[in-house]
Amino acid sequence: MNFIQRVKAVFNGRKAAPHVPAVPPSVPKARPPRAEKPAPDSRPEKRNPRSRDPAKVYGGPRKPRSPHAPPPQPRRHHGAPPREKSPATAWNPSEYQVPVAEDKIRFLDLGLPEPLLHALADQNFRYCTPIQAKALPLALDGADVCGRAQTGTGKTAAFLLTIFKQLLEHPAPVNRRKGFPRALIMAPTRELCMQIARDGEDLGRYAGLRILAVYGGMDLTTQRAVLREKHVDVVVATPGRLLDFRQRQDVDFSKVEILVIDEADRMLDMGFIPDMRRIVYGCPPKDQRQTMLFSATLTPEVTRLAAQWMRKPVTVDIEPEHVAAATIDQRVYIVTEEQKFTIVYNILRTMKPERALIFGNRRDATDRLCENLRHQGLDVALLSGAVEQRKRVTVLENFRTGRVPVLVATDVAGRGLHISGIDLIINFNIPEQAEDYVHRIGRTGRVGEKGISITFADEIDSYYIPAVEEYLKHPLKCVPPPEEWLAPLPQPMLEKKRRPRPAGSGPHKTGRGRNRPRRR
Repeated sequence: MNFIQRVKAVFNGRKAAPHVPAVPPSVPKARPPRAEKPAPDSRPEKRNPRSRDPAKVYGGPRKPRSPHAPPPQPRRHHGAPPREKSPATAWNPSEYQVPVAEDKIRFLDLGLPEPLLHALADQNFRYCTPIQAKALPLALDGADVCGRAQTGTGKTAAFLLTIFKQLLEHPAPVNRRKGFPRALIMAPTRELCMQIARDGEDLGRYAGLRILAVYGGMDLTTQRAVLREKHVDVVVATPGRLLDFRQRQDVDFSKVEILVIDEADRMLDMGFIPDMRRIVYGCPPKDQRQTMLFSATLTPEVTRLAAQWMRKPVTVDIEPEHVAAATIDQRVYIVTEEQKFTIVYNILRTMKPERALIFGNRRDATDRLCENLRHQGLDVALLSGAVEQRKRVTVLENFRTGRVPVLVATDVAGRGLHISGIDLIINFNIPEQAEDYVHRIGRTGRVGEKGISITFADEIDSYYIPAVEEYLKHPLKCVPPPEEWLAPLPQPMLEKKRRPRPAGSGPHKTGRGRNRPRRR
């Protein structure tokens, strides 16, 4: 069969294709019909490719968990409910036995609910501090308390225990709305706000109450979601961020039962009084709420505010024999500006403190000090107003847990923060205000613990010593540093960074001035 015959055989055996009319190009083409979805039981099972061979994906099989390792804990935030203790380890109130002591008030004598006594027993709190012994009986009876005591004496626990007892004995209605806190605690700084919330979680861990810290510098969406979606019992806030949420109608103060204003003198100094007035007047009238005001100092201005915002306030004034705690060993060394860094390095190397806090007056000075200490091989962190808020939280947590033993800070950390275990305070610069000196060294020697404060008096800072001595009501002994503290550094210090010259400055600047050519 030749080629022509093969072609004829192919065409004679195939049916002719049906005639398809021509379709104009303007008519859209019809979509092909969709295939029917298979039944749910007949679908092929989708598997994660990573789950097929973990050894290839993760570099080997997972190691078995050590039988001695503690169980993993979920991450929590200040809006999360407190952790409940498992029934297997139920607490027996008879385990919290505190002997009667003369001139001391036990927490057992205050009629606190069992969940609060359980938390106090966990933290080994047995006797009240002077401010707690005077303020707690009055506050627990519902009186408005205006308290003054030196820093580190337990003011925070006094108002937290009062709040928790009130909320536990008078439960909230079941149908209450979200965004209506029952207690409001106002603090001037973000760091103090976080500290109060953390202390509240410790003291209220068995109370079943929800605490939320509201402050600026962090993600607004996260805090807003907790206010809108959860029943928050206690809000700890700074004035600015709280008013932001009120303007967005995320929070309402009209159901507040207890209002606490902490560090009231600091509120006045930072200009928060107009904001505080808006917050206070947004709460129920003063005769329909309990108000407590605490501060390290009560000035006449603060006393007048207390009279406006409180109902027949009872003043609790703990006048110490010394403004600074007697448990603090205060040392002042006469040095030069060039010697200060060498002495700081040798102090940290020889004394080896568990936690040391170094204060400076300016951001650039603390930044340079931190960089040079790191250059010498020390593990140091920086806390100042130039550090963003998220990093501040991480820095404080690392310092609190001991991951970073040395913290260089400005006065942003000087007030209200209670980090246990700080055994050394170094004033690289003497503060210009004598009151700030007391707040700085008050980070150590808290609640009966012993601590050391070292202050450098150089050619300039020594002029501030008389004002500090007048505030302390006793002289400070100034001595030269030991010779071993002047040992040379292992490495030379970093060169001082020069500030960039602003545009238009210098001898070649243009415009009006001496260098402008005279018009002839």
